Amino acid sequence: MSTIKIKNKKAKFEYHFIDTYTAGIQLVGTEIKSIRLGKASIAESYCVLEKGEIFVRNMYVEEYSNGGFVNHLPRRDRKLLLNRTEINKIERKLKVKGFALVSTLLFIDDNGRAKLNIALAEGKKLHDKRNSIKERDDKRDMARKLKNF
Repeated sequence: MSTIKIKNKKAKFEYHFIDTYTAGIQLVGTEIKSIRLGKASIAESYCVLEKGEIFVRNMYVEEYSNGGFVNHLPRRDRKLLLNRTEINKIERKLKVKGFALVSTLLFIDDNGRAKLNIALAEGKKLHDKRNSIKERDDKRDMARKLKNF
């Protein structure tokens, strides 16, 4: 069985990760089949806290091709399954200005369940983004030089 790991590469560039959590996702019908086929995207997704529960918004899961009339909506809100203590901790930290809850990785665990890694993150400033680009370029140059050495 192939491992499904759908990443949000943009999140690492845009944010400093403070805390990370792994949450289950409450899915309906054919969504898990589409995720197992790798037909999902978390590039524009983000998490919100509503009435003491955390939801992931704007996560795209393509409609299952063999779903028929019982298919799901591609961009619906999906509830994340976390412990109450984790939700309370996230809620306290989200009240601080500048913090956001970002989805970083969607994967299938050993039991065949879809999981979502989310991160409590703080937005990077422009100079931080420039440093990230510089570090990435330096790593690439070092790898090239070591390869030729």
